[in-house]
Amino acid sequence: MQAETVFQLGSPGLQGPGAAILGAAMDGAQYVLVGEAHFSQEIPRFTVSLCHQMARKGLRAMAVETGPEAVRLLNNDLRRSDRTSRLSAFMRAHPDAMAFQNNIAESAMSADCAREAGDAFQLWGLDQEFFGASGFMLEEMAAAAQGPAAKEAIARLRELDRRSTAGAVSSGSPGKLLIYTIGDAQMSAARTAIVKDGGSRALQLFDELAETRAIFLASSSGIGDPNGRRARLIKRTMSSYLWGVPANSRVLVKFGDVHVAKGFNSLRQRDLGNFVTEYAEGRGASSLHILVMGKEGSLGAYNGFGRQVKVEPYTPIADGDYPWFASALAGRPRQAASSDWILLDLRQLRDIPAQEIPAAWRQLVLRYDLVAIAPKLTPAFLAGVEGVASAVAQ
Repeated sequence: MQAETVFQLGSPGLQGPGAAILGAAMDGAQYVLVGEAHFSQEIPRFTVSLCHQMARKGLRAMAVETGPEAVRLLNNDLRRSDRTSRLSAFMRAHPDAMAFQNNIAESAMSADCAREAGDAFQLWGLDQEFFGASGFMLEEMAAAAQGPAAKEAIARLRELDRRSTAGAVSSGSPGKLLIYTIGDAQMSAARTAIVKDGGSRALQLFDELAETRAIFLASSSGIGDPNGRRARLIKRTMSSYLWGVPANSRVLVKFGDVHVAKGFNSLRQRDLGNFVTEYAEGRGASSLHILVMGKEGSLGAYNGFGRQVKVEPYTPIADGDYPWFASALAGRPRQAASSDWILLDLRQLRDIPAQEIPAAWRQLVLRYDLVAIAPKLTPAFLAGVEGVASAVAQ
């Protein structure tokens, strides 16, 4: 397939013929979106190379699949030499308080991108907070609360949270956490008290926690529209960040692959990727959507509350979620070495008549611009959690 070429992952840049294609595509885009398989070591390294390329023309932020309150704490430590030890200490105190950025490889990626991009660079957290975030959010609420009614209500919530977190730690089940076990009446009473005299910051934190609870409850129960609610939250939060920076700011976005697709994604949502491409075009700019995968390997996977990830095989062909993948690998350039990454330029396929291209490829071509395929993915692990050695051995 003429649309396929290869490149090599350097430090920090990319080399090989595919690097020129990637570089030119990124230089022409104000917003670059990376859609990934989570918990690998290779995709964060690839993302640092994108930061290196984008920083040449200015890189203001990287938007990540983490909540804004967790990211606010991360930004405070992003350039500190003791960043990793501080993250580990925070995660020991607040297990599962954030998603993905508590991954050692992701944390290193964020720090490396900050170094590449300069002092103005920040992380943007777009997602709901993670299900273990209630403890540190309630700490923040208690510090911000102004009046006695709010302080008393928050103190009650903190006691409930301590008990529920202890149950989650002992069982390994996130279902024991506060967001799953507290009732609607308790939440309503607490909000009434915080509205009375808590102040704007305490109320903001409470409403963020309530939104997190609503999304996770809907997801666990199957009642409601958790994917749609989450997508709308992500887009609202992205909008709030974009309003706060100059209109020409360049932004890198790194989310799970389903979220960065253009049009309707596999969850039947017009998600972040569609929002960004429409936002860019409405401002006379452009976006670039890159799907990043591996040929094979293994990834970290959730293993219970406060526990180190388990290692699971990564088998994109056998999984059936990527029906085009086997034919893409079959078209691998003959000169490719076993260590090369493959770059598939989907933009070259858009002029092929619809009846001449398989349905799975038509869908892929409409959702993404480029596909980058690593020769192998290896698992990444959580900071501040014991058990890396045993996880590797599984």
